[in-house]
Amino acid sequence: MQYLGFDPSEGADGVTTLEAMASTPAEQHAAVMAEVQQVLEWAWRRFPHTHGPADDGMDWDHDLQVQVEDGGWHTVTLTLTASPRFAQAFVEAFADALPGD
Repeated sequence: MQYLGFDPSEGADGVTTLEAMASTPAEQHAAVMAEVQQVLEWAWRRFPHTHGPADDGMDWDHDLQVQVEDGGWHTVTLTLTASPRFAQAFVEAFADALPGD
């Protein structure tokens, strides 16, 4: 991942939130969206039938926000909510997009 870096946080309920934000000029927006697509395609492939709210027992859910700012900058925010098993698989697949120790 060149643009997206995920910041994990774990709630008291065992649900992990993985949030990434990238703010780039318009010329780099397609590259950011390609990374978003890569993450979401992985999630759909790996956990195809368990997308939805954690409160309903699902493994993962997502929220994608795209805003165009002044000066043509594009801000993309991707938030994933994850069960422990999704979070572990995500760490294994996207270690390079997580903060180092």
